[in-house]
Amino acid sequence: MPASSPSAVVTELNVYPLKSGGGTALHTAELLPTGLRHDREFMLVTPEGRFLSQRDYARMAVLRPSYDGEVLMVEVAGPAAPAPFVHKAVDDGPVLEVLVHRYECQGTDQGDEAAAWFSALLDTDCRLVRFTGHRRTSRGGGEVAFADGYPLLVISAESLADLNGRLDEPVPMNRFRPSVVIEGLGPYGEDRVRLLRVGGTLIEMVKSCARCLIITTDQDTGERGREPLRTLAGYRTIDRGVRFGQNAVPRTTGTLTVGDPVEIVEAR
Repeated sequence: MPASSPSAVVTELNVYPLKSGGGTALHTAELLPTGLRHDREFMLVTPEGRFLSQRDYARMAVLRPSYDGEVLMVEVAGPAAPAPFVHKAVDDGPVLEVLVHRYECQGTDQGDEAAAWFSALLDTDCRLVRFTGHRRTSRGGGEVAFADGYPLLVISAESLADLNGRLDEPVPMNRFRPSVVIEGLGPYGEDRVRLLRVGGTLIEMVKSCARCLIITTDQDTGERGREPLRTLAGYRTIDRGVRFGQNAVPRTTGTLTVGDPVEIVEAR
């Protein structure tokens, strides 16, 4: 018999139109096989086609992209910020072969103006591409755009509360860049379930998320420290990785809304 958690609810929905840029908080989002609509639809790449990331360019944290399906706007947080970049998405440009880690995929080049704006901002030669084609997840049988490996990242609000209780200075949830935040599963409750009913959709947890130095980057300033990765490593190192949150794959599609009830359909 499936377990239930009638008091669990969705408290956050976040989409990241530009890979490694900041997130956009949503009240309602359309869940597609590739995750929340427009998630990681755009990416910056080197001239050789390799993706740019906050791992190497911490300033990407202060980029504030929004995308309505036609126009990508990127604002820059902080003092002395340039004027927002406004770009009508191109779907007929050259298709480039690009790399996300070791995974090959394709992106439509968004033109010289976009390349010049981002290259100047980050002080490195790069181009903006928009996802095209198809890409499968490495496990779990899902689909994904330019995300590292999976269409969704699910985190329990109580997991962050537990971590913050171990830190001298608490960190916000945006350090971990989740797609869906759920309250009511308990600390690390996302690790103890396989299948969740979220509103009218089904989401399967397929792999715990191994964290990197991006979580040490302040998403408001781009400044980097040692926490919370150091503290997490002391008690959440599992299978040679520091784990926090669950990578997930949608099993059905539909609409997600903050406040949606969450039910555990199948526990691990």
